[in-house]
Amino acid sequence: MSDEAPGLASGFLRVLRRDLSIGCRSIGQWLNPLLFFVIVVSLFPLGVGPSPERLAAIAPGVLWVSALLAMLLSLDSLFEQDRADGVLDQFVLGRLPLSLIVLAKVLAHWTLSGLPLLVLSPLLAIMLGLPATALGTLVLALMSSTLILSLLGAIGAALTVGLNRSGVLLSLLILPMTVPVLIFGTGAVSASAEGYSAHAALLLLASMLMFALSLAPLAASAALRAGASAPDQS
Repeated sequence: MSDEAPGLASGFLRVLRRDLSIGCRSIGQWLNPLLFFVIVVSLFPLGVGPSPERLAAIAPGVLWVSALLAMLLSLDSLFEQDRADGVLDQFVLGRLPLSLIVLAKVLAHWTLSGLPLLVLSPLLAIMLGLPATALGTLVLALMSSTLILSLLGAIGAALTVGLNRSGVLLSLLILPMTVPVLIFGTGAVSASAEGYSAHAALLLLASMLMFALSLAPLAASAALRAGASAPDQS
């Protein structure tokens, strides 16, 4: 048992480094969601008008919906390249737990897709007129929310891997599950912007994150195993 834990940790780190290396070489994987996020948020002042009060009121919702849609852009490729290369079959048949591999791939996806959104969100929030007192809450809530989205997205990506037009089906599967995240995320930032405590909403987001961390890798790995022997439908 003492030798097993270091082996699991090294295997996890190898998968994480591999996916980060591949993602960094594929510029579109991390740049497209970031550009989409910036463009969508920047278009709202043009659509609803430049009124500072109106922009500040809708800022939490705008940031959350934009971040959600931006994260969806790259989720369909989470397992697709590994399936096409045959690496996914090796993962399924290998000694390293598949749920641990899924967790490593989710963390790599979040690092490349979610972390840049997290870094850029305070600047866009200031552009929309969100009070500076709410920026800390915004970053904390977005960190939990984007991690949850990556974990939920792994389930959808595992269920749809190898299917034609998987991006549309993935969106239909994932979007309903993101409603609680959207509600509590925007609620936390709105409460902080209005001077109220956001602790309750942040704790709920943290609880949802722990729940997703516990179950999403297991659910995604079960879906990958179930689909490993299915015929290719691409």
